[in-house]
Amino acid sequence: MTEPVIKVSYDDRGEAGRIAWVTFNNPEKRNALGLEGKQLFIDTLTALKHDESLRALVITGAGDRSFVGGTNLAEMKDFDLNQAEASSTKTHRVCDAVRQFPVPVIARINGYCFGSGMEIAACADMRVGTTGAKFGMPEVRFGIPSGMEASVLPRLIGWGKACELVLTGDHIDAEEAYRIGYLERLVPYAELDAVVEKWVESLLLCGPRAVRIQKRLIMDWDRMGVTDGARAGIQAYVESYRTDEPNRMMTAFLNRKR
Repeated sequence: MTEPVIKVSYDDRGEAGRIAWVTFNNPEKRNALGLEGKQLFIDTLTALKHDESLRALVITGAGDRSFVGGTNLAEMKDFDLNQAEASSTKTHRVCDAVRQFPVPVIARINGYCFGSGMEIAACADMRVGTTGAKFGMPEVRFGIPSGMEASVLPRLIGWGKACELVLTGDHIDAEEAYRIGYLERLVPYAELDAVVEKWVESLLLCGPRAVRIQKRLIMDWDRMGVTDGARAGIQAYVESYRTDEPNRMMTAFLNRKR
């Protein structure tokens, strides 16, 4: 029996909650995503988002060569118009599942990160990449535009750099991805997990409910102007006081030296 193209595992932190790991598991094809893999990923995150014990989600690729090497070209080359629409819609739904996930999403980029892979990682909240990773939006070199969540890139890396990537199809190395702000952290492969763990430890120090409220507020910021974003922030701030989490955590901080 072949292994699924999407694998799920959990890191149980006891009373603190759980960390979910979702792995693109098709290393022989650089973890390229076809229609089956996209739908399985959507279904996986749809199920996971209802898990109230989750504190963070880590997405990565199997092996040490690829995060996601793009969409399956062997499948794409023969698309008719309906199949093209179905595939691109699934890519959007994959990315939107990452953007809308209720807890922080960490992209652990362990190698090639092209096309839909770069879009998926762009929709995560934090990205760490290995120094050997490569990045690019090569779609125009295959006769199609970079669509769907390529629209996230200008906000993340700037309009000019986004235009350069989607118009030329050129690849960039990990150092350039870090320089332009696509990556928050850049480390040797052996240190990837240490960075993920440091972020997870920081998240576990925070109020679980506060982090979920903050994640929703970040989504509001993405679609609102400054004034509306501030108003949404007031509502989110008030919402946080509907439980004892602020009182409990502030009291613990104030009593730490007594």
